[in-house]
Amino acid sequence: MRTPSGEVAVDPTGRLPGRGAYVCAAGTCAAEAIRRRALERALGVPIPDTLRDRLAAGSFD
Repeated sequence: MRTPSGEVAVDPTGRLPGRGAYVCAAGTCAAEAIRRRALERALGVPIPDTLRDRLAAGSFD
């Protein structure tokens, strides 16, 4: 999700304010979304490398 201040974070609850993008919990879904840059398009900002690595590894907390 992208917070109102423009930061990108993982929100497993889906309740934080801001712009969200849904990704299934399977690591393959997140890896594919990262590869296709779907998250960057949906959120309108670049995904930081550290967060990209976490999502590719399947870490959603």
